[in-house]
Formats: sequence, C-alpha cells, structure tokens
Amino acid sequence: MLIKEVTAVAVSVPLDIVTSMSSRTVHAREYVIVTIEDEDGSTGTGYTYAGTTGARALRDNVLHSLVPVLRGRPVHDIEGAWKDMYQEALLIGRRGAVLRAMSAIDIALFDLVARKAGLPLAKYLGGWKDKVPAYASGGYYRTGDPFEQLEREIRGNQALGFTDHKIKVGGRTVREDAARVKLARELVGPEGRLSLDANNAYRHAAEAIEAGRAFERAAGPLGLWWFEEPLSPEDVAGHARVAAALETPVATGEIHQTRWDFRALMEQGAAAIVQADAAVVGGISEWRRIAALCASFDVPMAPHWHHNLHVHLAACTPNCMVVEHFDLAKDVFNFERLLTPASRARPAGGCLVVPDVPGLGVEFDAQAVEQFRLA
Repeated sequence: MLIKEVTAVAVSVPLDIVTSMSSRTVHAREYVIVTIEDEDGSTGTGYTYAGTTGARALRDNVLHSLVPVLRGRPVHDIEGAWKDMYQEALLIGRRGAVLRAMSAIDIALFDLVARKAGLPLAKYLGGWKDKVPAYASGGYYRTGDPFEQLEREIRGNQALGFTDHKIKVGGRTVREDAARVKLARELVGPEGRLSLDANNAYRHAAEAIEAGRAFERAAGPLGLWWFEEPLSPEDVAGHARVAAALETPVATGEIHQTRWDFRALMEQGAAAIVQADAAVVGGISEWRRIAALCASFDVPMAPHWHHNLHVHLAACTPNCMVVEHFDLAKDVFNFERLLTPASRARPAGGCLVVPDVPGLGVEFDAQAVEQFRLA
C-alpha cells in the first residue's frame, strides 16, 4: 500500500498550576499529532512534544517540508522515508524542530504498519515483555512549602506502586536543593532509588561537580541513582568531566538528536545512562539505531518522557532498563489529556503494562484535540 494522505495538528494544552524547573517556567505544553493514511484507508498516528511554544512551526515543517517526500511512497518503506526526509530538510534541519517533525512522522508510520499487521508495536518490533520497569518522575518547583509538596508527591507515587523516583534540582540554591534531596532520599527509603534532574542548570563543569557532591552528601549512604543533564547539551566534554568526578552516574541525551550526537557522548564517556527520546531524536527508526550504538558501549537506556511510546521500545530493547512515567494527576506532562481514559498508561507494581492492541495502543480523544487545537 502507498501513502495517500498526511495530516498534522498542533495543540496547546495548558497546565492548571504554573510549574517551574531550573531553566524555564511552564504555562502550557504544545504537541504535534501526525496521521498518515494509506490507499485502503488504514491510518497510523504519531506525535511529538514541541515545547512550551513552537507547535505551529513543527506542524508547518511536516506539511510543507516533509509531506512532499512521503506521498505515493510504500508505507513499509520507513527506512527510505527517513533517509529522504533527512536529506530533503538538510539545509533547514539536521537538528531541532525538523527532527521532531520527522519523529512524529516516523512514529506514525510504525503505528500504521503495526496496525496493519494486527500486532502491538512492541510485538511488531520483536518485543517479548508484557510489562516494563518504570519510575515516577516529578519534583518540580511550585509555589508553597517545597517539603510538604515533596512528601505529598512521593507518598502519592508510592501509593501508585512506584519505588523509584526523580525530582528536579538546579532551580534553587545548592543548599536549598540539597535539603530537598535529603528529604526525598529519606522518603524513598532503602527499597527505592532516587535520581536528580538539573535540566542544564549549571554554567560549567566545576559548578555542576560542586552541586553534585553536595547532593551526594545529602543523599547519604543510600546514594543517588543518577544526576541528569547538569550542563548544556552542547557541553559534551563538561559532562564527561562531571561523570569522572562524581560517584553518581551522569545521565543525559533527552535533547540530543540523531545517532551522531550520541556517538560523541559515547566516545567521550559523557553519559553512563542515555535518555534518548524517540519523539525527539528522529523517531523509532533513529531511536533503535541509538540503542544499538549504546549497547555496543554497554551503556543502558532510560528514555525521556512519552511513556505511552517508550513502553513498546523498552519491551523490545535489552539495554533499555526503565521508562519514565508522569501521572496525569500531577498536571506536569499533560499529553494524556489528549487521550481517551482507556488508552492511557497503566502503572502496576512499579511497572507499566505494554498495550496488547495493534499499534501504539493510544486513542486520541477527538473532542480534546479539537478543544486544544491551534489554528
């Protein structure tokens, strides 16, 4: 079957509570949803996060730069489509918005072919698991008592069955953040793990090392699972310096794109854990190449965001150790407001259940998409 039609919708979903991290304050999340239809009327849907702004730009990249490459192409020619889209957008792309747009298209194609095969995406890709390990992500900055917020959130995570957790750092002084780390580590307890996400907060490696050591002292003998994105994603050498100086493993990669970015991280020893996001790096095609690259360096994957997507990839990737989960009730990563309740992720006992329906297993709520649609 050949590709007949490609549509793209930009949406902006507001947060009920204004939320901050070290590098930005968030009032809304913007996404782009891509649907591909073939000649017999079968469809597949993909998506990507556009940031707090930018969904219109990604949508226009899909419609004006990439769709001409796709029309009339066999739906199973996903590798060829990726290569030709990358080449077509070489002068305006290579990284950034174009790669996110390509990601949504690539994901839509995989959803389409898995649906046509009558298989869940994980099974279509050779997966063998019916559930994968997950951790509860959060610990953002909001108005109010930070210690009360942390305790309430971590207790809520535990009530959902999670033992492993992640909180933000870098948005307050090192001393203030260290106090939050100490409390969180105590609340998580010896049976669970705690990781920290700095969202590129620190100006240089020396500053990140100083903060990381303070957080290690605050965590005490139970230690930390990982220290995430301490520096700008451009500072690969700086991440390598931090990794060499701390006992805590350094994790990064959520903003990096394509296998070439990740090759540099691997070659310089800048990441002990790689957080490649399939909706950022160039889609499922490129994510799987990156996973293979990391496996050749014996580096595990812990993908960023999009648990509805990454649950499938974790189920078929031996070096993918855990998936990041955001409970919708936290109103931080609000993508699932666009989905029907029945197709939202199902956490159970610190794991996510792999959907057993054809394709990605997500069903968009047409009314919600229309409500948040950007003209």
